Amino acid sequence: MKTQLKKGALDMCVLAVLAQGDSYAWAIVNQLSSSMEISDGTIYPLMRRLQDENWVSTYLVESSSGPSRKYYRLTDTGLASLKEMRQEWDEFVAEVHGVLNGIHTGGAR
Repeated sequence: MKTQLKKGALDMCVLAVLAQGDSYAWAIVNQLSSSMEISDGTIYPLMRRLQDENWVSTYLVESSSGPSRKYYRLTDTGLASLKEMRQEWDEFVAEVHGVLNGIHTGGAR
């Protein structure tokens, strides 16, 4: 169940990271992996899809220690989508908590 929930919430989590500032894929994985399991192989297709949705844009930054890095920036469309996702998430969590609290208090039969 945790895997399925994570798949559904990963777009929102990546957009939330980018709402804090522009970043590149490895740094996004690194930040997310401090709170959840995520692999490099998961992030690249996801970033491509977010770009196709026009939720993120990209630009290259020169690196003194190797090739240029592709940075991702949250677009206005992405920010609006993040706000909508966050609202839906909060509503969903409240609904689940309501059911679970009903079960724990003997409300369900």
